[in-house]
Amino acid sequence: MLVHDVMSTGVVMAKKTDTVRSVVVKMLSRNCGAIPVVEDDNRLVGMVTVRDVMLPLYPNYGDYIHDNVRSRDFSEMEEGYPDVLAKKVEEIMSTNPLTVSPNDPILQAASYMGLKNFRRIPVVEKGKLVGMVSIGDINRGLFLEKGASH
Repeated sequence: MLVHDVMSTGVVMAKKTDTVRSVVVKMLSRNCGAIPVVEDDNRLVGMVTVRDVMLPLYPNYGDYIHDNVRSRDFSEMEEGYPDVLAKKVEEIMSTNPLTVSPNDPILQAASYMGLKNFRRIPVVEKGKLVGMVSIGDINRGLFLEKGASH
């Protein structure tokens, strides 16, 4: 089974010049944690994840992952959230995201996601975004093809 058999199309996207606020609204309305960032020709240039939105709240980017500093004023840090929402997407996005091709085997895509602890990755053909594939898409495709009749 190939990625194009299970991927989602009609993906919600963002531009580098969009505000982080607009991307968070898209994330919340679609209940997803990652939005691809594209140029006008749908060329993928980055990804914005919930993690990318949260990192600027911490004085040393990345601290919250293994944060054992107890003396922080987390309430004060929270006050910085509106400032993060006012930023442009290009200020927080991850560039050069890991991608798969529509013709890659689905378990190859799953292995990339496992290595990086991603739940979804963009599907790109000739540099252009054509969809997204999630670990749930892969599981559903496998079940329908290999597990439903047993």
